[in-house]
Amino acid sequence: MKHITSRDNPFFKNLIKLAQSSRERKKQGLTLIDGAHLLEVYRERFGLPQSIVVSENGLESPEVSALLKNMAALQPIVLSESLFKEISTLVTPTGVLGVVPTPQPEKIPQKLDWCLICEDLQDPGNLGSILRSAAAAGIEHVFLSKDCVFAWSPRVIRAGQGAHFMLAIHEGVDVLALMRDFQGKIVAASLDATVSLFDTDLTGPLALLIGNEGCGLSAELMALASHPVKIPMPGGMESLNAAAAAAVCLFERVRQTAKKN
Repeated sequence: MKHITSRDNPFFKNLIKLAQSSRERKKQGLTLIDGAHLLEVYRERFGLPQSIVVSENGLESPEVSALLKNMAALQPIVLSESLFKEISTLVTPTGVLGVVPTPQPEKIPQKLDWCLICEDLQDPGNLGSILRSAAAAGIEHVFLSKDCVFAWSPRVIRAGQGAHFMLAIHEGVDVLALMRDFQGKIVAASLDATVSLFDTDLTGPLALLIGNEGCGLSAELMALASHPVKIPMPGGMESLNAAAAAAVCLFERVRQTAKKN
């Protein structure tokens, strides 16, 4: 095993760049996956990471040891505890992370059946939670507008809990053009809608629109929604956050589809 104890080490300097800069992650086509569970999911789906990095304490973890055994063909790089904490995305470091090429989706298919559109989401935790719900609901394709937070940032990956590896995530998409050509229902939750989500037929080809945490959907994209819906909130709250609203809509679709089948 190679041990790194100096902040001046070139490999460590690059880890810092990848940990701190979305621009650098996009430039290099690489990102960091933090934690044995997520790395194991990545391995099962894509194979070995480019590099695997372990802290000195991480070497003593049974979970990390099992992961390293499954990645025996890859020599781990060991960092001192202080250096590992500088690149970890967590307050309590997991003890292991991997450097991986950012997975790229295939070309957008001509016919979409069931997809999710996210416009200008900014919060990594929100996007990660939405991706996790989308994967659980059986969505295959997720489209992110040009001003969305980078899906492959470590915080989004962590919040997604493996969802990234079950989805085709298309970034930098012209979502207006995509929806103009979409052949199916376009559903958007809106406080101004008059029809309840639960009274709306969500079966068949469908695209679900989710907007920015503060501003919601742009007027241009909202105008393309064939089915503006409201989520009933008898408790008196004015709105749900983006991740909660997305989950409610996604699983109402799941419920209706299961009932119809």
